[in-house]
Amino acid sequence: MSDAALNTPARPRAATEEPAAARIALIAIAVGGLMLLVGAPLVIVFVEALARGWAAAVASLGSRDAQAAIRLTLLITAIAVPMNAVFGIAAAWFITKFDFRGKAFLITLIDLPFSVSPVVAGLCIVLLFGANSAMGGWLVANGYPIVFAVPGIVLATVFVTFPFVARELIPVMIEQGRSEEEAALTLGASGWRVFRTVTLPNIRWALLYGTLLCTARAMGEFGAVAVVSGKIRGQTATMPITIEMFYNEYLSVAAFSMAALLTGFALFTLLLKTVLELRHADQLAATRRH
Repeated sequence: MSDAALNTPARPRAATEEPAAARIALIAIAVGGLMLLVGAPLVIVFVEALARGWAAAVASLGSRDAQAAIRLTLLITAIAVPMNAVFGIAAAWFITKFDFRGKAFLITLIDLPFSVSPVVAGLCIVLLFGANSAMGGWLVANGYPIVFAVPGIVLATVFVTFPFVARELIPVMIEQGRSEEEAALTLGASGWRVFRTVTLPNIRWALLYGTLLCTARAMGEFGAVAVVSGKIRGQTATMPITIEMFYNEYLSVAAFSMAALLTGFALFTLLLKTVLELRHADQLAATRRH
C-alpha cells in the first residue's frame, strides 16, 4: 500500500447516512405505527358505517337527531373559529409588537388549554356560569343561560381551540420584526392601514394554517362540550356527543356513519392544508420557518 493511501484520512460518515437495513427498519416502524394507530381506525370507521350499505348509512344521517347534531357542530365551528382568529391575531400582535413585564407568563397562559384537561375546562365553565353560581343564576333568571345551551358550548370550544391560531402567528411575527410596520407608520399610514396592507399579508399563511387546525379541533371537541352541554338530544348534542349516544344505544350504523362524516370533515381540512403546501410551497417556506 502506498504512503499516500496510508496518509489519506477516511471520509467521515454523515450523521444521516445509515446502513440500508437500518433505514428500512426505521421506515417500516414508522409506516407500521401510522397504519396501526391511524390507518386501521379510519378503515374500521368507514367499513362499519357501510356495513349495511350506502342507503342505510345515508338514512341514518338523515334522522332528526343526526341533522340537529350536524347543524349545531357547523354553527359552533362557524362562531368559534372566527373568534379565535380575532383573539389569536390580537394576542400575537400584543406579544410581538410590544415589550412589557410578564410577556413569558402571558405566552404560558395562551398555552394553558394544551395542558389543562378539556373536562376540567368544561367544569370551570359550569362552576362560573352554572345556575347555582351568582353570575349564572342572574343570566338564567334573565333568559340568557350559558350552561346547557349553545353559548356554553361556544365558550368551551373557544377555550380548547384558542392556542392554535396564536401559536401559529407568534413565531412568524417575531421573526418578521417590527421594521415594516414602523416604516409604514413613519410614512403616515394609520394603524388599521398598517395592519391591512403590511401585517396581514405577511401572516396570511400562518393565519390560514392556524385557522385550519382550529377548525378541525373545534368540530371534534368532546370532553369540554360534554360537560357544559348537558347532552340534550336535538338541542345541545354535537356530532361527537351524538356519536357516543348512538353507540351506547347500539345504533352502530348511525354511530359509525356520523363518525365517518366527522372524519370526512377532518380529512377535507387536511386536504386543504396539503393543497396549500403544494401550491404555495415557496411562500410558506418564507413565512413558516418555525
